[in-house]
Parts: sequence; C-alpha cells; structure tokens
Amino acid sequence: MVKRSRILAFFLIAIVIFAAIGTTSKGILNEIKLGLDLQGGFEVLYEVDTLDGSKVDEEVLTSTAQALSKRIDVLGVSEPSIQVEGKDRIRVQLAGVKDQDNARKILSTQAKLSFRDYNDKEMMTGNDLKEGGAKQGYMDNKPVVEVTLKNPEKFKKISEQISAMPETPVVTNVLAIWLDFEEGKDSIQKPDTTDNMISSPTVREVFTTNKVNITGNFTVKEAKELADLLNAGSLPVDLTEKYSTSVGAQFGEKALQDTVLAGVIGIAAIFLFMLVYYRFPGFIAVVTLSIYIFLTLLVFDWMHAVLTLPGIAALILGVGMAVDANIITYERIKDELKLGRSVKAAFKEGNKNSLATITDANLTTLLAAGVLFVYGTSSVKGFATTLIISILMSFITAVYGTRFFMGLWVNSNIFNNHPGWFGTRKKDIHSLAEKKTLYTLPTHFDKFDFVKHRKKFYAFSIALTVIGIIFLFVFKLNLGIDFTSGTRVDFTSEKSLTQEQIEADFDKLGYERESIVLSGTNNEGGIVRLNEELNKEEISDLKKEFTALYNTEPNISTVSSAVGKELAKNAMKAVGIASLGIILYVSIRFEWRMALPAVVSLLHDAFFVITIFSVLGLEVDITFIAAILTIVGYSINDTIVTFDRIRENMRSKKKIKTTEELVEIVNISIRQTLTRSINTVLTVLIAVIALMIFGSESIRNFSIALLIGMLCGVYSSIFIASQFWLDLKNKELKQKGTLKTVPDEKKSLEGQV
Repeated sequence: MVKRSRILAFFLIAIVIFAAIGTTSKGILNEIKLGLDLQGGFEVLYEVDTLDGSKVDEEVLTSTAQALSKRIDVLGVSEPSIQVEGKDRIRVQLAGVKDQDNARKILSTQAKLSFRDYNDKEMMTGNDLKEGGAKQGYMDNKPVVEVTLKNPEKFKKISEQISAMPETPVVTNVLAIWLDFEEGKDSIQKPDTTDNMISSPTVREVFTTNKVNITGNFTVKEAKELADLLNAGSLPVDLTEKYSTSVGAQFGEKALQDTVLAGVIGIAAIFLFMLVYYRFPGFIAVVTLSIYIFLTLLVFDWMHAVLTLPGIAALILGVGMAVDANIITYERIKDELKLGRSVKAAFKEGNKNSLATITDANLTTLLAAGVLFVYGTSSVKGFATTLIISILMSFITAVYGTRFFMGLWVNSNIFNNHPGWFGTRKKDIHSLAEKKTLYTLPTHFDKFDFVKHRKKFYAFSIALTVIGIIFLFVFKLNLGIDFTSGTRVDFTSEKSLTQEQIEADFDKLGYERESIVLSGTNNEGGIVRLNEELNKEEISDLKKEFTALYNTEPNISTVSSAVGKELAKNAMKAVGIASLGIILYVSIRFEWRMALPAVVSLLHDAFFVITIFSVLGLEVDITFIAAILTIVGYSINDTIVTFDRIRENMRSKKKIKTTEELVEIVNISIRQTLTRSINTVLTVLIAVIALMIFGSESIRNFSIALLIGMLCGVYSSIFIASQFWLDLKNKELKQKGTLKTVPDEKKSLEGQV
C-alpha cells in the first residue's frame, strides 16, 4: 500500500525550502562581498622597513596595519582587507575603490608634515599639531586645511624668524609646508623637486594664533582628504610595493557577468544530464544540488568571505563534486537492484556501502584544497575557500539530503516493483535465487580486458613523460609575472585591434614589450608583458594613457622578482605537501601499495598538464597552481573509488592464491566503477567546458588545465594506478604464497587489504 503521507511530506518540505531560497537568495547575493577581480579595485603587497633601520617586529607590523586602517577610513572604502604576511609584509586589498591612483597615494604616503624655511631647515613637524585638530575650511571662499597648533608660542617665534628674512633679490621669507619631504632631494630652491610641497606662503608679520591655514589649489575633496590624513597621523615605517594588481571596474563587471552565465549554463546542463540518465534519482539530485548551491552561498555570506573569480569557478566545480557523491550512491543502488533486491533493500544497502567511498573521495580532495588555502594568496585563497565550503556542503546535501528525500519516496512504497524509475532495465535484474554477488554481477564492459595490455600503457605513459621532459627543456614554461617579475597589462577596446597597432601605441609610451597576445573573440583586447616593474606613479600614468587610447581602464599587475621566487617556491611546496598528505591518508585507510600508485598517477596527471602548457605556450600563473591541486584532488578521488571497489571485491574472495585471481579482481573492479568514472568526469567536464566557452577570459587557461587534467585523471586511475597496484600486490603474493583478505576479528577491517 502506498503511503501518500510521505510523498506529501516531501512536497511540503520541498515547498518550504524552495520558498525560503526564493525569498532570501537575492538578499544573500547582495550581501556577499565581491573580490576586486569582480568589482574593480586594487591589491598591493607592501614590504615594511623601519625609519631608523631597526628590526621589524610584530609590534611594528601591528601599528602599521592600524595606521593603514586609518588611511582607508579616509578613503571611505567599506570592508577592506589588511593582512600581515610573514615577518615584514602587509597585504592590502581595496575592492570597489573608484579613484585607485588617489587611494594608492594616500596609503603609501607617510604623511609626514613639515614646515621649513627657505633653506629647507625644519621649523615644525606634524607632532606640533594638536591631535585631531585638522579640518577642512575656507579662506577667501577657497578650500583650505585649518590646523590647530599645540604651542602658539613656538609658532610666534618661527613667524618672527621667517618675517625677518629678506624679500630681495629673492623672496626668502617663506614658510614652505611639505608632505613627506626627502632630505637631499627636495628643496624649495629647486622648482623641479617641489612635487611634495603643499604650499609656500610668504610671512610678513608675527603670528600669535594657534590656528594655521594650509593653502593650496585644493578642491573641497582634496582639502578634506588632507585634513583626514593629518588627523590619521604619519606612518611609522617606509612601505615598498613588492606586488600589486589593479582591476578596472568595467573588467570586473564583465568578468562577473561572463562567469555567472557560464555557471548557469554548466549547472543547467548537469541537471539535464542527471534527469535523463538517472531518472527519478536524478530529480532528487537536482533538488539537493539546488539546496547545495544555496547553502554554499549562505555559509559564504555568514563567513564574510570574499567571492573571487576563481571562487565562482570553484562553486561551479563543486556542483560536479556534489554530483559525484550522488552518482556513487545511485550506481550502487542500481547494482543492488540488479542482484534482485527490492527497491527498499537496494536503497538501504546502496547508501550503506557507498558512504565510505564518498567519505574517502571527499577527504582527499579536501586535503588538497586545505593545502591550497594555506599556501595560496589573494584570489587563489578565495578559490580554496570556496572549494572547501563546496566540498563540505556537497557532502551534507548529497549524502544526508539525498538519503532523506529519496527515503521519503522509497518508504512510501510507490516504487515497489518499479526499479525502472532508478534507471535499471528489467533484463539486467537477476533473481535472488541465482545467488549473484556484486563480484559476479555482469557489466556493460565485460568484454574489455583492462589488465592484459598494462605494460603497453606503462610504456605509453613513460614515453609521454620522457617526451614531456624533452619538451620542457626545449620549449620551457611560459611563466607569468607571478613566478618571474615584471608587469602585465590587460586591456580591451571598443574595436578590433592588431598586434602592430598595440606595438605602435606602446612605442609612443616608451615601454619595451616582452610579449603581446591578442584576446577576445574579435581581437578587441590584448595582454602585454613588460620586463620592468612599474611603480605606482608609472602605473597611474599608464592607466591614464590607455584610458585615453581605448576608452576603458586597463588591468595592471606588477610583481617583484623576490615575490615571484617566493610564489614559485610555495607552489612547489604546496604540491609536495598535498602529495605526502595523500600518501599518508591512503596508506592508513587502505595500504601503502595503494598509496604509492595513487600518488604516481596524480603526479603523472599533473606533469602531463604541465607538458601540454609548455608545448602550446600557454601562460602559467598562480591560478595554474590552483588548477593543478584541483586536478590532484579529482585524480585521487577517481582512483580511490576504484581502489575501494578492489578492496571490497578482495574481501569477497577471502583468500587469493594466484596471479590470475588478482587480475580478475582488478578487471572486475574497473568494469564495475567505469560507469561512475565516465559519468562523474562528464558532469565535471560540462562545468569546465562551460567555463572555457562562456566564462571570463582571465580564467581561460585555468579551465584548459582542468579540462586536460580531468581527462588524464580517468586514464591514470584505470590504466596506471590500478595496474601498478596489481604488480605490487603480485610481488607480495609471490613472497607469501597466499593473501588473506579477511583480517582477524581483533583487527580493524579498514586498511588491511
């Protein structure tokens, strides 16, 4: 009898959940902080040096960060990011700031106010001002900065000295007001060095007031900013830019639109695939995946995390990860149905037996994402944050959400005697009387012998690796400025461009190019690499020139050689730590004979991607490392699913005495998990291809790396990892004569293959 109350409960719960999603989604999306790559802004990494040459300690860094925070308050930027990095660096991110040039100037200027005579002798400093005593005012209807002095007597004596100085033949009775005067460089007597001079009023009388007006050709905004800057106080250190990136608002807006469009298309295609292939379970997957996306964004909002362009890509890829958990469960339920179990029994067994596999697969990917978070910077850290949240949310929704929703339907009895709703054909279902086991269950791939030609695949992979090493020596890697140094300029135009035109424009500006690459569907943009590291003044000038030439503000990133080497070092360290972590985890959960092949296969995948990038000359930047570690996670994910089935099939044999038995186990395990491998990689590839075609061009290479890596991951898990384990296990068999696959009762079942 059908229990309609359970079906009604499903619809009521679904209506409540989706009503909540519909009414709160807009607010959540509006509250999520966007990174500077999505709304424009700039990021700069400062190296901190003390003014007296003493050691930079934690106290100095903290006080500098506080001073920078006060500067940012002057700018009125909401929710900035100020992070202390290492022993002597501070990273500042200001997303959404409109006047980037002015913001950089206010951040980096020391704001050391000084009053000097005609001979550049210091008469007063900012320390002589009353704290918080600067404000914007007017004099003769012109904006000025009015400051209050601590000691009017001191100012009286200074005005006496200055007014007594002669006015002929040169006017010397002036009191020059400087901001960040540089000894030996700046001088009122050298007109070409007075950029830092605010004003130089003539003093003809003695002043007894404690109020001083700083005059200049100020706008109201400039006068207010200077007053706020003086109230914020001078910086206690010197700041040197070691890395910076500047994104125009138009670039950010377009990147957001393109990538969101790619996400909608990719996710819609995944939903369609799940509905067509898995039927009713596919419908449940669409429900839980929709909840997964909402929960991920909700947690992101609660954490006040910053959503970056790679972060959106991670969210889209996370859908593929969530689908994977569903596919593992659904394939297992189908297997149980084929054995002749009832729908209820198959649902129960399928969920129970798939949980360990899903847990192992998610934990190893989570490990790679965690390493990426620790060693990543800025947008890459944003990618890792989103990936970690996505993995956790996908586990909750795909495991517990799917079980709950599908359980309501299954336990309503509506599917009794209707296994076709789960995508299982009647002709594939065996009777319980046949006593079929999972091990003997036939598959669509029984005619394929995956083990027979393993040495040929070894030879093929070794040959590719050797060729890859040669290619790397010949072509080398096209390292971006993240790993070398220099400046990168990304720009667009309202019309199609030619390389000759861009070269001519740069010749006019006087910059030597390392490379020029046209971008956009109609060559309406370009990416130019410069060998030199531009400072903030040069960046400001270049942006003005390009805005005048192409009517859009360019993105400009500059990296020092020291930071480039450090990023490269951290990238290698991240891959190494992730690999060691995976070896340790798989060794504990399975055995070292599985851990070693798993790492060999993932390194094989990573190296293959690197080789392709070398041959094609594609740029390798910091997001490429994010792609490599994501590939590592997905590769080990696929391998673990196969290993988990190998372990399960070995236990069904209890004892293994011949090589043929091992060969049979590997073949059967690969055949049984191949549908899952193909379907999982298909759903992830749908998302990746959507990102490649419709997403922002700035993550195009990132998407290409993922596409190659995912395809390579399926190949390596089938033809490298499983086969390598077979050879290692065969050696153990020859040494022991017999392999016991069921451990003693006192021992844990886990890790004792």
